[in-house]
Amino acid sequence: MTETRADNVNWLTQEAYDRLKAELEYLSGPGRIEIARKIEAAREEGDLRENGGYHAAKEEQGKIEGRILQLQHILENSRVGEAPRTEGVVGPGMTVTVAFEDDDEEVTFLLASREESGAPIDVYSPQSPLGAAINGKKVGEKATYTLPNGRSMTVEILDATPYAGA
Repeated sequence: MTETRADNVNWLTQEAYDRLKAELEYLSGPGRIEIARKIEAAREEGDLRENGGYHAAKEEQGKIEGRILQLQHILENSRVGEAPRTEGVVGPGMTVTVAFEDDDEEVTFLLASREESGAPIDVYSPQSPLGAAINGKKVGEKATYTLPNGRSMTVEILDATPYAGA
């Protein structure tokens, strides 16, 4: 069997996967039941047009359903374990140091799924503009990406090593 490196795969630690799976199970079961009870209780209060509790509960229900869809998507497109990594090549699961062109500033961060919260360093998503621009680049190469204001920024890859954890 040949394994290919898919750009849309979220690499998660077992801990992060278990945490997201537990959140999904809670929201899909007890979470939905709780919000349904809140909606029913608010509905019994009378006129729904002027019932703030009802509208708040419906808004909360929408947020829960949105999070359920987000978690399902993340878990369906995730792999547990270590991303395939090569020292000196930027990819998910790597600690990356970049230098911004025209600036002496250097930034070190973990390139990984944002769901990998709890990392002691900043986490940048491989789907972010910077993450997408540097993914696959080697130490010494430069990459240019577009900032939210429309301007371009160029960075040089100074280091890319597998993340060793806390």
